[in-house]
Amino acid sequence: MKKKIGISTASAIVIANMIGTGVFTSVGFQLNSVQNTWAILLLWLIGGLLSLFGAFAYAELGTHFKESGGDYIYLSRIFHPLLGYLSAWAGLTVGFSAPVALAAMAFTKYLAPFGLRDNVWLAVGVIIIIGLMHSFTIRHSSRFQNSTTVIKILFIVCLITLGLILPNNVNNAFNFSNSWQQEIFKPGFAVSMIYVSFAYTGWNAAAYVADEIDYPAKNLPRALVGSTLFVSIAYILFQFVLLKNASINELQGKEEVTFISFTHLLGESGGKWVSIFIAIQLVATVSSYLWVGPRVTWAMAKENKLWQPLAKKNIHGIPVAAVWLHVVISILLTLTGSFEKVLLYAGFVLQLMASLTVATSLFIKDRKKETFKSPLRPVLQIIFLLFNAWVLIFTLIDRPVESLIGIGILAIGAVIYFFDKPVDETIVSVVD
Repeated sequence: MKKKIGISTASAIVIANMIGTGVFTSVGFQLNSVQNTWAILLLWLIGGLLSLFGAFAYAELGTHFKESGGDYIYLSRIFHPLLGYLSAWAGLTVGFSAPVALAAMAFTKYLAPFGLRDNVWLAVGVIIIIGLMHSFTIRHSSRFQNSTTVIKILFIVCLITLGLILPNNVNNAFNFSNSWQQEIFKPGFAVSMIYVSFAYTGWNAAAYVADEIDYPAKNLPRALVGSTLFVSIAYILFQFVLLKNASINELQGKEEVTFISFTHLLGESGGKWVSIFIAIQLVATVSSYLWVGPRVTWAMAKENKLWQPLAKKNIHGIPVAAVWLHVVISILLTLTGSFEKVLLYAGFVLQLMASLTVATSLFIKDRKKETFKSPLRPVLQIIFLLFNAWVLIFTLIDRPVESLIGIGILAIGAVIYFFDKPVDETIVSVVD
């Protein structure tokens, strides 16, 4: 490894993974089922707390194993190689590729004022160019990721500030009645958590590149926990701003909710500039997933014969073949996927795999001296698992088609696993 990344780049990876399409689009879908402001803000608060609990667990796992690969490594080493295989398969097919496709699709949607809405070839071009940026050295990747993430942070902080301090002359979507007490027990509230969970996806991102981080025992927990806290606060404030500057009828069922709200606040030309910068900041999201995702695929490839061609790295330690497989799958999803359907079945799979991985942190044996210890362990992890189980069950009931697509993707991975062979027959579960 010619160069490793510090805490700033590790944090940039987490923030860029988290702040993507979800925060700018989700509230429109949530308003289909949940319309009380307290209930919506509670959704985002719960999402932030669960992400923080998960970040504690991943900090434990990442500082214990210190290997790149995230879920694949933890599930394989602690539970069984099949679960690790399924996590890597899910990451390859939807977990990392779907967010890239969604961000690329959203990139074109937010350029609608310039006649580029749903220009699929522009989305494909963005994916290819960013794939090239991650095909050379860690230094190239780090510089590109840091610069695009700085733009992302400055942009969302500016939007929150303007949204809170500037007055508006339109009806807002605020509803601070007691109806939230009924809404939180409806299936729609649980389904809305899938959108929130998808928006928070990425709180674990730095753990996937653990062996590329300098001093991981110190820098990995700081990057995971600090970045998750920052993003959680920003998300809650941002939803408040969106609801403050547009009505329910205007936002309900819409993807471009940010454009709608800020057009009211800043006028037509101001709304166009907001759209441009939403598109620009999505570049950092695509970049972070095309950095992190291939490391998981590479971790699987070096231990399973079927995927061996993807185990090669260039002289600078970059898994180029894995990067370009993710690029190809992301392009296919961009060309064939429906935004909301991809979001739901990807969110379902990610929620399930994250739950299994957090569970592994409860079974770490022979804890090393430098392993991070989660506060209130295991209470926070158990809360994370119980809440995720509730969300998954209600999503399966309320959105069976999308949920079954996600389960079907995992089933295909299980079939492939049984036809594959490990490179090293001695790789067994630690529990065994």
